Amino acid sequence: MSPPAESVFASLPHMERGVAKVLGGDPKGNNFLYTNGKSVIIRNIENPAIADVYTEHPHQVIVAKYAPSGFYIASGDVSGKIRIWDTTQKEHLLKYEYQPFGGKIKDIAWTEDSKRVAVVGEGREKFGAVFLWDSGSSVGEIVGHSKIINSVDIKQTRPYRLVTGSDDNCTTFLEGPPFKFKCTISDHSRFVNCVRFSPDGNRYASAGADGQIFLYEGKTGEKLGSLGGEKAHDGGIYAVSWSPDSTQLISASGDKTVKLWDVGSGTAVTTFNLGSDVLNQQLGCLWQKNHLLSVSLSGYINYLDRSNPDRPLRTIKGHTKSIQCLTVHKTDGRSSIYSASHDGHINILQSICHSLSIQTQHTHIRCVILSVCFVQLVLLKDKKKLFTLDSLGYEPESAAVHPGGGAVAVGGADGKVRLYSVQGNTLKDDGKVLEVQGPVTDMSYSPDGAFLAVTDEKKVISVFTVADGYTVNWFHLHN
Repeated sequence: MSPPAESVFASLPHMERGVAKVLGGDPKGNNFLYTNGKSVIIRNIENPAIADVYTEHPHQVIVAKYAPSGFYIASGDVSGKIRIWDTTQKEHLLKYEYQPFGGKIKDIAWTEDSKRVAVVGEGREKFGAVFLWDSGSSVGEIVGHSKIINSVDIKQTRPYRLVTGSDDNCTTFLEGPPFKFKCTISDHSRFVNCVRFSPDGNRYASAGADGQIFLYEGKTGEKLGSLGGEKAHDGGIYAVSWSPDSTQLISASGDKTVKLWDVGSGTAVTTFNLGSDVLNQQLGCLWQKNHLLSVSLSGYINYLDRSNPDRPLRTIKGHTKSIQCLTVHKTDGRSSIYSASHDGHINILQSICHSLSIQTQHTHIRCVILSVCFVQLVLLKDKKKLFTLDSLGYEPESAAVHPGGGAVAVGGADGKVRLYSVQGNTLKDDGKVLEVQGPVTDMSYSPDGAFLAVTDEKKVISVFTVADGYTVNWFHLHN
């Protein structure tokens, strides 16, 4: 049995350009959730450093949604499996598992009594299903689309209604239960990315890649109008989320903005500008109690500030891809964890009196870090990039910094270790090369700096004595 985790440093959402990211919220407004890889990440909205992770899916998870009761979460993966699991127990016991269709599940919706679940996505024979949560029995058919269904929602007041949005540029409107097709609506000129009912059930909104947001009557599906006149955004819209009182909503767009809309007047009250880089495209959003969240293509989670729309109240950063290496540095009695990932980011996490939180700005850390990239070495100090060494002539795999901070060893895929000196803000090649038995996999100096240990693909540990000019001993590992 693995030891229990004291804390979880959560990853960011996995993002894809041009693909909406669904953020879910619990009915009490305390948590929000999203997916990355095979995991569902649950984070406290007041303190996102408090996190929990569900890891029982065998395939990549795309979407997760709380039941309105708050007792269960339904999560769907790329294989078409949907798992319904408990939120009240730390073990998150599985209640039911179904496969409504074969293909990626893209969105999930519950009825307000937490008894029925609708799922949509990239099925082979069908693109959606609606069933009883505790038996899997069908309670209607989701039909009317000719292409992938991207989004689904269910009216949270009776009589129930169900809407979907698809790559065929259409939305469908269903009545039930059992849910039956009523009509197809073709107001959008491009993909429909998101459909959402207002909490009071009086309206629903559809948002598309054409930059349009249309409003409809919740009970009949009758069109009421649009937001923003001819266009709501200059780019495609990937998500909308309603305010708890159903009078406003926010929309997230590829034009790198989030807009806050007054639904009654159809006008934007606030435009949140999230940057100018392509990674600032906004692919998801969530209105949870008083918090307005959006997620960027970078994976960063933004807490929007209505009083200062050009600067978020806070931005949650982290890793979006696999972590390649990890190290701990202690200064002034505080431990900081440095982690580097496949997405090219180095993150700093700090422990203070056993309470862990993500920190993005420190002034007290004084250390040298060497980042080994695919074709270059990057020297960092006090979280700033000082020097980059390109055109190495070999592929670096691992590195170690001497405890004194004046020397650096870099191991390569060619089975050699190169030594460098840290001179001011630069790296200087010492011209000394150490031979090991195979491509280097890891390396480290001893805490007193007297030895350098290097591991390689031949399952050999090479220990070099620094004071003797890096003389070597070899130790073979066994299976």
